[in-house]
Amino acid sequence: MTSAVEGTKLWPMERQIADAEAAASLERLTEICRDLPECDISGDQHHKLTVAGKTIGWHTVDHHGDGRISLSVRASKGENEALVASDPEVFFMPPYVARHGYVGIYLDRPKVDWDEVRELVTDAYLIAAPKRLSKLVR
Repeated sequence: MTSAVEGTKLWPMERQIADAEAAASLERLTEICRDLPECDISGDQHHKLTVAGKTIGWHTVDHHGDGRISLSVRASKGENEALVASDPEVFFMPPYVARHGYVGIYLDRPKVDWDEVRELVTDAYLIAAPKRLSKLVR
């Protein structure tokens, strides 16, 4: 298997490490969603985050061969551009959905700020959640 990021072959041990990192980040996101009423994560390769049937984000692994583990979530108008400008090593404009206000955050970095991830997921949740749910979080 070839890594799209570096163009090198991933050996079995490297693949196991990458799979473990993906599973660990998904578990952290699942914990975050558990704290948000009716927030759910589902799917096989692209794990979709939803609230009340509305998509608020995706956890992706090697999306279109990019070799990265990432999360893309809804953001307030203009926030995605500001976040990417503030730190392009951490944030990115996700393909297809950035124009709809989504922002991406890389989860395969050595030190992920999970409080920041929690804040991004919560903000995305509050954008999409019905008032009856959002008032339980605020």
